[in-house]
Amino acid sequence: MNAPVFCPDWRQLVSFPPQGVSPHVLAETPTYRAVVAGLAAGNAIPPHAEGAAVFHFLDGSGQMRVDEETFAVRAGATVVVPAGALRGMHAETRIAFLAVRILA
Repeated sequence: MNAPVFCPDWRQLVSFPPQGVSPHVLAETPTYRAVVAGLAAGNAIPPHAEGAAVFHFLDGSGQMRVDEETFAVRAGATVVVPAGALRGMHAETRIAFLAVRILA
């Protein structure tokens, strides 16, 4: 990525598919990937392990699981996930988030 990315309103980028998640990639380099994404109410991302990541919640409420801990999340909450930790999410209401995952 050589040019800056400006997003004046994340709401224009986030979709809430009836099942699963459809992330919108904001930026991707060999070392990180930044996305905004949404989950419809009642949907979930099953627990899975990946690299270290930071999740910042933009709208809605739900739970985020990291290994054996479950966090109640809502707009304004941030969760930092260590590399290799299981992470998953469940949306109580429609939920939107920004995630940055470390790739290298």
